[in-house]
Amino acid sequence: MVPASTFRGRKVALFGLGGSGIATAHALTLGGAEVTAWDDNPDSVARARGEGVAVADLSAADWSSFSAFVLSPGVPLTHPKPHWTVERARGAGVEILGDVELFARERSATASNSPLIAITGTNGKSTTTALISHIIAASGRDAQMGGNIGRAIMTLDPPAADRYHVIECSSYQIDLAPSLNPSAGILLNLSPDHLDRHGTMQRYAEIKERLVAGSETAIIGVDDSYCMQIADRLERGGKEVVRLSKRLPLTDGYFADGTDLMEAVHGQYSRIGFLEGIGSLRGAHNAQNALAAVAACLKVGLDLGEIQSGLESFPGLAHRMEQVGRRGRVLFVNDSKATNADAAAPALSSFSRIYWIAGGLAKEGGIESLRSFFPRIAKAYLIGEAAPAFSATLGGAAPYEISGGLQAALEHAAEDAARDVAGEEAVVLLSPACASFDQFRNFEVRGDAFRDAVLGLSDIEPIGGKR
Repeated sequence: MVPASTFRGRKVALFGLGGSGIATAHALTLGGAEVTAWDDNPDSVARARGEGVAVADLSAADWSSFSAFVLSPGVPLTHPKPHWTVERARGAGVEILGDVELFARERSATASNSPLIAITGTNGKSTTTALISHIIAASGRDAQMGGNIGRAIMTLDPPAADRYHVIECSSYQIDLAPSLNPSAGILLNLSPDHLDRHGTMQRYAEIKERLVAGSETAIIGVDDSYCMQIADRLERGGKEVVRLSKRLPLTDGYFADGTDLMEAVHGQYSRIGFLEGIGSLRGAHNAQNALAAVAACLKVGLDLGEIQSGLESFPGLAHRMEQVGRRGRVLFVNDSKATNADAAAPALSSFSRIYWIAGGLAKEGGIESLRSFFPRIAKAYLIGEAAPAFSATLGGAAPYEISGGLQAALEHAAEDAARDVAGEEAVVLLSPACASFDQFRNFEVRGDAFRDAVLGLSDIEPIGGKR
């Protein structure tokens, strides 16, 4: 655990007692702070009390006695309206921060040169975070991964000169981390998201920009106009900027040429890595993720040989184009994290002959935006509440059946794919383009059910093991 020693001897209020909130309360106490914690959910308060956290109703507290207020990133800071605790803190002139800020301050105070890579973006940040952490760990170094993925940041081992922290940051976390200053900050891309919490796209982009603006080296994907403007602005201000593109040859920076990872220096190109044959990193979106990983790992001292070795051994992120198993020419892929059409597009663009399991609780727009991929669909297997609507969209563009449940869909897809005579790799792909809540508690449970069902088929060769 990271002790929040920069608040030693000070009174700190904390709101939000989920897992990360309780961990943060313990980190503050370990660091010598006097913590008063609360939550609107009585069950969360009871749980925290049972784990030794000092709890008291903050609505009755003397806010003038607090030196800082630590807010859970899941609690509204500005939109649609500030949480009542935010208004109390502002009224008393108490600074508001989050657990990522606590980590940043501890690093600055105790090990300011320790390698820290922070990753954000609308899409791809979890895969990029996991990939970078894997590359560093595979090189024999101490890699600590957390933040918006996996473990809460304050539960990681403390910053140290030979310890590499790889942190995924959501916009909510960045908004509560004003002094975050990573060795390498990555902004992958920007598209409208979370506007209910940030009000406008401009404000959302400004928050994301803070992560790279505070970094020693800003690594920015420039395939969208928002990020291109941010890269240009930071470079004009004197920041070291490394540009990435998954499709454009750059004059300076890193770009993808098919499966080759290229470096451009004043218009001169050289290959610095490759993705050919790496099934866990298929597709243009993963080329961008890999380029970001290369740039960040070079920044913190790894060499190209170590990086390429890590790319080749990366097992992929669970539920995100996760290769589960193979039976002959048929590959089984778990993309359960694709909970809307935009999220399903990368997987559909990465394979040419697909037995597609789709459906669940539909999002607005359904799968109409995926029409350009319908020629790739050998057959679709539609499940859940969305099945009738999806069948209407598919119409005569691709064969389909309404399978009802996931188990039946998988069994039928596996049988049909085994009989495929097209002579190329066939893929049984769970990429639902839907939320899971009509049949499963969350997308992880849905993905686990798919994985278990695949591994239960006869003659399956598992890939990467069960995670």
